[in-house]
Amino acid sequence: MYGFINTCLQSLVTEKFGEETWEKLKASAEVQDVFMTYTVYDDTITVKLIQEACKALDVSMEAILKLFGEYFFKFCKMSGYDRMLRTLGGNLTEFIENLDALHSYLALSYQEMNAPSFRVEGGADGAMRLHYYSDRRGLCHIVPGIIEAVAKDFFDTDVAMSILDMNEEVERTGKKEHVVFLVVQKARRQIRGAKVNRPRDSENIQAKQESLQGTLLRKKERYLSIPVCPGEKSHSAVVRASVLLGKGPLGDTFQPVFPERLWIEEEVFCNAFPFHVVFDEALRVKQAGVNIQKYVPGILTQKFGLDEYFSIVHPQVTFNISSICKFINSQFILKTRREMMPEAWKSQPTLKLRGQMIWMESLKCMVFMCSPKLRSLQELEESKMHLSDIAPHDTTRDLILLNQQRLAEMELSCQLEKKKEELRVLSNHLAIEKKRTETLLYAMLPEHVANQLKEGKKVAAGEFETCTILFSDVVTFTNICAACEPIQIVNMLNSMYSKFDRLTNIHDVYKVETIGDAYMVVGGVPVPVESHAQRVANFALGMRISAKEVMNPVTGEPIQIRVGIHTGPVLAGVVGDKMPRYCLFGDTVNTASRMESHGLPNKVHLSPTAHRALENKGFEIVTRGEIEVKGKGKMTTYFLIRNLNATEVEIMGRPSALADGKEASTPRNQVKKPRAVLSNMDHHQQQVYNSDPADASDEVTLAGSPVAGRDDTDAVNSQSSPDETKTSAFASDPVLSAFCAVL
Repeated sequence: MYGFINTCLQSLVTEKFGEETWEKLKASAEVQDVFMTYTVYDDTITVKLIQEACKALDVSMEAILKLFGEYFFKFCKMSGYDRMLRTLGGNLTEFIENLDALHSYLALSYQEMNAPSFRVEGGADGAMRLHYYSDRRGLCHIVPGIIEAVAKDFFDTDVAMSILDMNEEVERTGKKEHVVFLVVQKARRQIRGAKVNRPRDSENIQAKQESLQGTLLRKKERYLSIPVCPGEKSHSAVVRASVLLGKGPLGDTFQPVFPERLWIEEEVFCNAFPFHVVFDEALRVKQAGVNIQKYVPGILTQKFGLDEYFSIVHPQVTFNISSICKFINSQFILKTRREMMPEAWKSQPTLKLRGQMIWMESLKCMVFMCSPKLRSLQELEESKMHLSDIAPHDTTRDLILLNQQRLAEMELSCQLEKKKEELRVLSNHLAIEKKRTETLLYAMLPEHVANQLKEGKKVAAGEFETCTILFSDVVTFTNICAACEPIQIVNMLNSMYSKFDRLTNIHDVYKVETIGDAYMVVGGVPVPVESHAQRVANFALGMRISAKEVMNPVTGEPIQIRVGIHTGPVLAGVVGDKMPRYCLFGDTVNTASRMESHGLPNKVHLSPTAHRALENKGFEIVTRGEIEVKGKGKMTTYFLIRNLNATEVEIMGRPSALADGKEASTPRNQVKKPRAVLSNMDHHQQQVYNSDPADASDEVTLAGSPVAGRDDTDAVNSQSSPDETKTSAFASDPVLSAFCAVL
């Protein structure tokens, strides 16, 4: 089928059931996104879509096909075929009888079209029998939907259709599926009038109709008594007199007059109608037009039957008088047999003749009035014919010229469709790439900041009265780097940071940056929230749990991290033009860094302000005591133990079904490598590695950090903090660093 049919089905599903339903059908049927109007697609695609629609909508195949038939008629009208359909016939019978002619015309443009065929038989009871022939099995239920919609829209008639018979005609050369429908019509105004009983009005109407009928009969008798030859009154005056002052149509009084003999010479007739053939019941050719004789040599001189020169292309029936009479109202297409043509002509296309079969009862002969079936000037040229071979009165001349323009328009339309599809695909790819770019940009900068930069605006620095900042690092990271290959360090950090990044989305905190093993997040920036301290605290507890799933490549044991949290005011803004960064400024950053560097393995270290922000918020907090903080003097700090109102599963944001499971971690069977220094670290970092490992980790990773509030003097002064020497005071704690355990 052409893409027009599949596009109609797509429009039906989208309009009646929604875009999501169409996407599901398309995915389950495994078909492409868009159908080209003038492209031929395999019938199985349409059948798959219909079958999937039956499953998805839980309706029968018959109901879906009937609904499609009703919508197909509406879709054809919307696609510009409305006037063409309205002019096919004055009633439903004439409309159906001319459907084959419409399909034959459309086949000039849609050359691969394989349309069904229709034949109508009138019944004595007023009902008619509609014969439907098709090569596609199982689609006959589309017909009632189309016919009922046509009758209701064009002829204001209600139609009831039922299947009388369904079989396969073996004697046909094609379209073997034969379905007979019983069609019963009833005018809708008759139905409405039957509901109201108005006996007096009906009597008056009947009296008027009888009077009008009597007048018409008298005028008809008077008209028939007038001779046809010109007399006292002209022919037009007689016709005008037979019309009742505009109250009756001309067709009601018209009676054709036939001559006693045919007033045309045989030679003139054969020249005036160069493409016609007369044959008898035995298919013997009795008469042929001059151009039939020209392009089918020997058709009159040789004693061969017409079926030996031609085969019937449409309707696909056997070549005999009885089959032709059965489809006498259909348009016939005959094609010359190549083997009967002269040897020099066998390389050129075969001649196709399209026309009407007319049975002459008195002569027991059939006349085939026809014209060449040509789509374009190219086919005319390939057939070695000229426009002069076609009679001047034959509209085939105009049809060829018009269709030549139509084919050019179709070719242009087809190219536009292809370009449109290419643009749609490119647009989708562009949207995907744009989304990837935005995702990468939003990972580097806050979304509202990134949007302002994309619009070319300058982002003003913002002051935040209160926020909570977290720093973390890996304990003994310097020693791990010295003992492992660089790729092992990269894998370890990637595993750890991936888990931490997931937690930032769960607890809605902003990741500022990572440098080496240091990880920094902030709550309440860039979007101020009252619960910034609780979010950062829950994130810190999640970090501690996630760190247990990342293995130390040296010992094969889980790594240990130190976490420090501080609450206070900051100034935030975008710094730099090339690779701009969203940075935090202020003493709060430096204090949060001190909390991390003075913390203990697997502990979440809180400053006094962070403790006040979390107090009475459902967290278990213990006092560490007063310690000496570099650059700050003595401070009373605290340790965050756990969240009293949230489970570990809730803090990690895992589904309840996976509560007992754990994420995959790095294999334990890592091989200990010799001492090495990472090749991409500068000379300054190598000097720090040679310093005291107890405090070197955080100093190395944060050296050169764009977080301006953090004091970088720690990178030069590599002495351990006072609390680093008091680890023995917490020897009873069950969680010890791997490095201390080795010592």
